Amino acid sequence: MERTAVITGCSSGIGRAAVEAFREEGWTVYATARDTDDLAGFRGRDGCRVAELDVTVASDIDRVIERVIDETERIDCLVNNAGYGQLGPVEDVPTERVVRQYDVNVYGPLRLIRAVLPEMRRRGEGTVVNVTSVAARVPFPGGGVYAGSKAALSATTESVRAEVDTEGIDVVEVEPGPVETAFDDRATAETADLDRTAAYDGVYGLFEDADAVGGGGPLAVPPEAVAAEICEAAVSTDPAARSPVGPVARAATFAGVLPQWARARLWGLLARLAD
Repeated sequence: MERTAVITGCSSGIGRAAVEAFREEGWTVYATARDTDDLAGFRGRDGCRVAELDVTVASDIDRVIERVIDETERIDCLVNNAGYGQLGPVEDVPTERVVRQYDVNVYGPLRLIRAVLPEMRRRGEGTVVNVTSVAARVPFPGGGVYAGSKAALSATTESVRAEVDTEGIDVVEVEPGPVETAFDDRATAETADLDRTAAYDGVYGLFEDADAVGGGGPLAVPPEAVAAEICEAAVSTDPAARSPVGPVARAATFAGVLPQWARARLWGLLARLAD
């Protein structure tokens, strides 16, 4: 049986690896990104179709979803992977950047979920996979805007899961820790032109002197590991509601047992070391 997946944020990293994972399983995959030049390597490949999609633009979403349904008559899986990290102390991040962060990381997935649910409901099956982050469970200093957006997506995932549970539709969360991608480079770049408050020198030092957020550390996993979990959720008849990926994400599942005062002291120590 031929199955169809729509994946956002396929320019690099997790999205690109997810396209390959679904293709290997024999799916028809719509690889999407804001700039289709980034998807040139997918053009003409068996089982892969390319589409321009900015998750913040409703008309883009309508056009792509209508195209998929017209061409394949089905959407079996939506993978909400597109996103980025706006770093910086909350006091220093301008409100317009906070709005942009939520538009991409939260409202974009919500637009796509609303677009695909009617088709999945019509067929009585389908899977939505939302890629969140370990930061949603363990927010870090300088990551409040990003962590907040991923926490919002995580909570929304749980709500939608319950809302469509009786309709044959699965809504799951894949929760990576650090991943070997360029995420940390871009996230750190997002702090470059902030009007920095001197009181946060230690926080900025964490970004500049260490691989505190993304994929440069020894505990980072390759994007293929995340893609494998995404694909497993799509093919499973009873997928896990939440799948942490990598040692950091798995350890974070126990973060609730760590007292808040202990977490605060840990972050304070790291900031002093980086200062």
